[in-house]
Amino acid sequence: MQGITKKFGTVSAIDDVSFEVKDGEFLVLLGPSGSGKTTTLRCIAGLETVDSGKIIIDGSDVTDLPPGRRDVAMVFQNYALYPYMTVFENIAFPLKVRKVPKEEVDSRVKEVAEFLRIAHLLGRKPKQLSGGEQQRVALGRAIIRKPKVFLMDEPLSNLDAKLRIYMRAELKKLQRELKTKMVYVTHDQAEAMTMADRIAVFNSGRIQQLDTPLDLYMKPKNTFVAGFIGAPAMNLIPVSIVQKENSFFAETSAFSYKLPNTLAEKLKMAGLLDKGKMNAILGIRPEDIMIVQPGSPNSFNMQVFMVEPLGSETIIDISIDDSLIKLKHDKAVQTSVGEQIAISFRDEAVHIFDPATGKNVS
Repeated sequence: MQGITKKFGTVSAIDDVSFEVKDGEFLVLLGPSGSGKTTTLRCIAGLETVDSGKIIIDGSDVTDLPPGRRDVAMVFQNYALYPYMTVFENIAFPLKVRKVPKEEVDSRVKEVAEFLRIAHLLGRKPKQLSGGEQQRVALGRAIIRKPKVFLMDEPLSNLDAKLRIYMRAELKKLQRELKTKMVYVTHDQAEAMTMADRIAVFNSGRIQQLDTPLDLYMKPKNTFVAGFIGAPAMNLIPVSIVQKENSFFAETSAFSYKLPNTLAEKLKMAGLLDKGKMNAILGIRPEDIMIVQPGSPNSFNMQVFMVEPLGSETIIDISIDDSLIKLKHDKAVQTSVGEQIAISFRDEAVHIFDPATGKNVS
């Protein structure tokens, strides 16, 4: 996609969106509802006309071509199976439309059904299938066309939690075996992080960051990405950064944290600390907040607001001014509401964001 813009009336659903899907890549479009990810997918499919920009598939400009001539296959959220057709007929439908000889249709349907492990279901109707089986049929109908690009619009959202986790691995395995391009839309960050080679994070019709799952998590480019990726999300704390002698501190009314020298140098080199003081947003992930012994270097005492034991880990909510920050501990913690605990930040995991632009300046 090159500079795609799509408006509905005066509202820009997507605004100057560009990205390239590499050969054999699983690209996920991730974002909240209304962020533009499904509209982007529909533009690629030809189900929406674009206002400006180009859509290139395998070197060919398909921007003005109808859906049937783009050589893409789309799997919808509701699977869109024909209820009066059998599984065999649903999978075979794209070939019959193209008037493929019956012998070839039969062999290709059986081949796809065996690949998806639904050969024993070919005589059934969709209403006789489970959600996971219906999803495999929808995949089969897409696969049989051997398209250049697979487009998937939240295909797992109608499945129960256990089946969704299972189908994530199945879909990723399927994509690797087919060695084809796949563009996948979801609002579920766990789904995106576990399945994607790269993720495009959408908000308000624009891509906020396009990166690998690990880099999105470790190096968010702005506060939106930082707050959207992660469960719980990164803590974003308004602070004042002040200089005391040769050191810089991030301060609130509740704590004063000495910034690591390497981070302070980055901020100075960027010209952000020339005046000796700046307002900022300190970002720290819950797992990078440590419980330490009272009086430890660069630590501060905070009051426990809530404890959320989750078995393998514990989430502790701590009250700072009028907001809460979350701490994630990888085992059970013996603490209770109202107790004072000493915490510190893992220096290498601290991010500083510009409150005016939201950009990561660390």
